[in-house]
Amino acid sequence: MKIAVFSTKAYDRQFLEAANSPAQHELVFFEPRLSQNTAILAAGFPAVCVFVHDLVDAPTLKILASGGTRLIVLRCAGFNNVDLQAAANLGIKVVRVPAYSPYGVAEHAVGLILSLNRKIPRAYNRVREGNFSLTGLLGFNLNGRTVGIIGTGKIGLILGQIMKGFGCNILAYDVYRNAELEKLGGKYVELPELFANSDIISLHCPLMPETHHLINAESIAQMKQRVMLINTSRGALIDTQAVIEGLKSGKIGFLGVDVYEQESDLFFEDLSAEIIQDDIFQRLTTFPNVLITGHQAFFTEEALYNIAETTFANIADIEQGRSCPNELIYKPEVAEKALVR
Repeated sequence: MKIAVFSTKAYDRQFLEAANSPAQHELVFFEPRLSQNTAILAAGFPAVCVFVHDLVDAPTLKILASGGTRLIVLRCAGFNNVDLQAAANLGIKVVRVPAYSPYGVAEHAVGLILSLNRKIPRAYNRVREGNFSLTGLLGFNLNGRTVGIIGTGKIGLILGQIMKGFGCNILAYDVYRNAELEKLGGKYVELPELFANSDIISLHCPLMPETHHLINAESIAQMKQRVMLINTSRGALIDTQAVIEGLKSGKIGFLGVDVYEQESDLFFEDLSAEIIQDDIFQRLTTFPNVLITGHQAFFTEEALYNIAETTFANIADIEQGRSCPNELIYKPEVAEKALVR
């Protein structure tokens, strides 16, 4: 099959080409993101492979369909950037990689927690400058603290296991309870109780209309003073302006994020020689108790290998007419835009 691969970096090409060796699909790599303006590049390609910041909306899908595309292959878990209804109407199938780096993402969340708590970035810079003062580096023991986990799928469960190892108490919220987390001693509660009793809150839920700006002025007001907030899931789970106000007031004592709601104009690119125009993002970077990484939580060798392997397994299922467990099916009668079959 001839496949157009958008938003590609050198590391994408390396792992995708290696995984493609047995199947020998014709891969054509495009560095730009997929959008209405770049969709014409995929003319004549039966399949298009995209990543988290590619815009697969109705206008883009119409251009792809007119060019012969019948399969959208997501090399990521999230699909909020895809108009599944439009794809279904155009006869375009959509597949994804539902789980490729649960340990990597959970471990990165822990890295943010430890770095914020023990002021590791500040301590590192001080020592490099010959400053060995401990003033301003005071942290706290994780043992005995309460961690609130919102979203207890694979990543949330692994985070619970790790934090339990530190001796933390676990509160959890999810529409569906995870029995494995309950075996660890995790207690499921409603969001107001989780907000009110958690020293650390970590987000691991998908972005849907119901979860958009889940963290907002109202929810922040319910949280403990100097709460630590961690987000390695989706940027738009957080109302950034409300979080900035929480940081200014001292309500939020620590913020660690690997995602940002307007990140598509920033992340995965080298903008070090440019003037960043996003004033809200720039304001975030001025706080000494904020740690931002550029959507790298997933970025491990194991993850890139799993993404590539699952991507081509999905393509093989569709190409050979088999049922694909990772196909996204549009269900108009369900509140959520899609269910995974």
